[in-house]
Amino acid sequence: MNLLGDAIGWIFSGDPGRGFDAIPVAIGVQLLYTVVAVLIAGAIAVPLGWYIGHTGKGRETAVAISGAARAIPSFGLLILLTLLLGVLHKPEAAIISFVVLAIPSLLAGAYTGFEAIDRRVIDAGRSMGMTESQILWRIEVPLGLPLLVGGIRAATLQVLATVTIAAYIGLGGLGQYIIAAIPLRRFDILIGGAILVAVLALVIDGLFALLQHLVVPRGIRAAGSAQPQPRSARQRRAEALAVGAPTAPPATP
Repeated sequence: MNLLGDAIGWIFSGDPGRGFDAIPVAIGVQLLYTVVAVLIAGAIAVPLGWYIGHTGKGRETAVAISGAARAIPSFGLLILLTLLLGVLHKPEAAIISFVVLAIPSLLAGAYTGFEAIDRRVIDAGRSMGMTESQILWRIEVPLGLPLLVGGIRAATLQVLATVTIAAYIGLGGLGQYIIAAIPLRRFDILIGGAILVAVLALVIDGLFALLQHLVVPRGIRAAGSAQPQPRSARQRRAEALAVGAPTAPPATP
């Protein structure tokens, strides 16, 4: 209990200690790497995921790539890229590592958001004479947005937590308090750094949870609150893929 109290006291002391960045600066660095990595990963994964979801082509390849990317150890990749790119390019090595980490959740969120849409809705749009572009932007993107935001939410939290290891190569962030405090035996700083990472992740998660609720189309929200409908197996698999959870294979008819 004393350690926890000391950690909270350290957080609010305004003096992180000699050799450490101020806490607001460390939080800013943590968020900066997270935002840059997720934006770059989104620019790669979201258009690709929308293409896969819209056309149905390349889904197996996307699943394989996502699974392989999730299996790559982020710390090992960070160290390898730092050695390959050189110590003068440590920020670039870190960003590449975090982008690789973020792509699977974003890719899955993009294409599973389209896959979860009832095909009858899309068929109705085609029967009304809508073009493929209109179907994409007026039907698939709005209806698939909640699962895409879920994928962004999962990717952001994964990257936010993993940015902590950037302190191993001297890039700062909240990880500096955890890593540097171990040899110094400053457990108040170590626990305080861990608390800051956890609280920041909870705040970001809460904001994304609110955003995920807000992007649900109003008509679907109203219909769902009036008469809740059970989710289909297809929708449950899509939601699980968007957050990176394992799913059971579809039943064979």
